[in-house]
Amino acid sequence: MDNREAVSAFLRSRRDKITPEQAGLPVYGQRRVPGLRRGEVATLAGVSVEYYTRLERGNLKGVSDGVLDALAHALGLDDTERMYLHDLARAAGPAPRTRARQREVAPTVRPSLVRIIEGMPELPACVMNNRLDTLAANALGRALYSEMYADPTCGANVARFAFLSPGARRFYVDWEGMARFAVGALRIEAGRNPHDRELTNLIGELSTRSDAFRVMWGSHDVHVFRRSTKSLSHPFVGDLELDQETMSLPDESGLSVVVYSASPGTAAEAGLKLLAGWSATTGPEQGAGLTGGAAGRKP
Repeated sequence: MDNREAVSAFLRSRRDKITPEQAGLPVYGQRRVPGLRRGEVATLAGVSVEYYTRLERGNLKGVSDGVLDALAHALGLDDTERMYLHDLARAAGPAPRTRARQREVAPTVRPSLVRIIEGMPELPACVMNNRLDTLAANALGRALYSEMYADPTCGANVARFAFLSPGARRFYVDWEGMARFAVGALRIEAGRNPHDRELTNLIGELSTRSDAFRVMWGSHDVHVFRRSTKSLSHPFVGDLELDQETMSLPDESGLSVVVYSASPGTAAEAGLKLLAGWSATTGPEQGAGLTGGAAGRKP
């Protein structure tokens, strides 16, 4: 898949966001652009205007890491944006056939991973891939996301839940923040693996069915899930303020273990205990029977 359009739009969006003052450049007279001019970015990055113009037209093929780092510095990119720029440059080259064949095989959740998350019955935990499919979850994790599992249109995918399910705007107290994080995570994955057909289909589906997703996708913001605090409003136990830890597996699977916890002595801790009791009485069917797959969709 040709990623020149993504490269061009990303560079333009970052250039528009940084002002000459932020870049340490003098300002003279009226300016027709909100951010930096191409020539100013070229000067800051130490390249010619013609060369930078080629880059902004989407041609990152063969660009050295040094030039990419200089460009990232000129545009004031953070670590996540810098990583995304390097991913775009790698994706601009020819896709190795061995890697392409590996991507056709969906990563599986090892039984040991399932045992690990099921061994934390007091903490909601799940295994996710980089497309935000929930591939496995323990009982408390399924209970926490009961509305997602109950909606067949979601396919146990957090992005589909956020943008296509009416319950998501009730569930996420800061829905817009969560939605932007989800879009940013998909944008990162699209830069890293532009040949992932399942990801391309997901982005196309969300762009077609959700105006909000289409607008956020057009911002070209990127995000990596690591540690965060989630404010959730569960239909059974009410408001929960939970810490989220995301631990990427040290292999090529692209899978992560996501665990939620509550500070000791808080209302959220009491809420999780109540939720665990509710889950034990309702049984696994409350999670639409999902224990290790994404509602029949291919992960």
